[in-house]
Amino acid sequence: MTGVWYVVGLAFAGVSFVFGTIALAWVISHRNRGDRHKGMPYESGIDTYGDTWGRLSISFYVYALLFVAFDVEVVFLFLWASIFRDLLMGGIVSMGTFVVVLLLGLAYAWRKGVLTWH
Repeated sequence: MTGVWYVVGLAFAGVSFVFGTIALAWVISHRNRGDRHKGMPYESGIDTYGDTWGRLSISFYVYALLFVAFDVEVVFLFLWASIFRDLLMGGIVSMGTFVVVLLLGLAYAWRKGVLTWH
């Protein structure tokens, strides 16, 4: 029963930290900001003209998603490589399957032209 209180205490501490951080950010951000020109966007000290919100192409998001996906898989491969000597045949086969699925995903993205920059 003692283990349950540890979990409840850590959950309470985690939730308190999240809401405490949000409250502290709100308190800090609602101070006097000075004149109205201080919050305006500018480039090199020159006032902007036109729309300051530029739209980005979808290719930037696709690159970002591919980077995050393959970055996470590199972490899995690093962990697998650190215990490679202790693995049995099942571990090697499962990791080989994982790598094959990754390569199929990369080949699919390459064939669809996602990796070409326009």
